[in-house]
Amino acid sequence: MPTYEYTCKACGETVEVFQSFSEKPLRKHRECGGDLQKVFHARGVVFKGSGFYSTDSRSATTEKKDEPAKKTDSTKSDKPAATPAASTTSSD
Repeated sequence: MPTYEYTCKACGETVEVFQSFSEKPLRKHRECGGDLQKVFHARGVVFKGSGFYSTDSRSATTEKKDEPAKKTDSTKSDKPAATPAASTTSSD
């Protein structure tokens, strides 16, 4: 069961209460009868295991077992060789 924290608006006292998710939030402070306000806290989240990074996509990590990995030859390229720009000299 989660623990919720409330602060009384009238007296400023902080109250921690064990409540189930289905229970309604508390409205009145038992001691002074003032209005209660639920306090929210930031919680740290730790992701463990694989699959939490953009580089861990399914398509990047799995290969078809019946097909061998394709090798690429770095000396051959489908792109045409770059031609150097014609140099022009201007005399002013």
